[in-house]
Amino acid sequence: MIKYETLLFDVDDTLLDFDLAENAALDRLFKQENIAATPAMIARYKEINESMWRAFERGEVSKDVLHNTRFSIALKEFGLEIDGEYFEAIFQKHLKEAHHYVDGAYEVIEQLADNYDLYVVSNGKTITQNKRLEDANLAQFFKEIFISEQTGYQKPMPAFFDYVFERIDNINKDKTLIIGDSLTSDVKGGLQAGIDTCWFNIRNIENTSDIQPHFEIKKLHELHVLLDNKMTIL
Repeated sequence: MIKYETLLFDVDDTLLDFDLAENAALDRLFKQENIAATPAMIARYKEINESMWRAFERGEVSKDVLHNTRFSIALKEFGLEIDGEYFEAIFQKHLKEAHHYVDGAYEVIEQLADNYDLYVVSNGKTITQNKRLEDANLAQFFKEIFISEQTGYQKPMPAFFDYVFERIDNINKDKTLIIGDSLTSDVKGGLQAGIDTCWFNIRNIENTSDIQPHFEIKKLHELHVLLDNKMTIL
């Protein structure tokens, strides 16, 4: 079995609970704008947001289009004409204040930092992700934080991983592992980049795609089992 040296971690729903952060930010946004958001409205926004993120990963829409139109597209279906860019700015302001841990995240990262080189690889806004990691006291454990807005590329694009590898001294790709909750960005990106992948199946869902990770965990603490060479490759 491989003795890993470098671990690449996603952020949202891998280290920090994005669902809690998103729900809190949406609640504050709609209250601030005096909009009585219904469950149907929230659900539809999330559907559109998810669809646009997948399109972003495929390189079909830009980051600016994703962020500045998702609210206007969703709310227009409910008869509301709003300034999508303005709503996005308010949403990001509230989102960066939220930093709820995924269960075990702080303890696992603190322990791993003693024996591995840790890096963050995240799709998102630089200022938002950096503040959330700082406020969660996690940034201190990472040698560098790579965020798509900063790199100019996004997971799963090979160019994103090329950017990362070029900035990690003496990286050995054969001893590098990426850990993340997304099959389409983290796992697919890692596979395309030629590194081992660990799917953090935090929602305990069935993988019906053709994207096959090397490992699968459902709790972050299971990483210790994997890294101690006690987990079988899928």
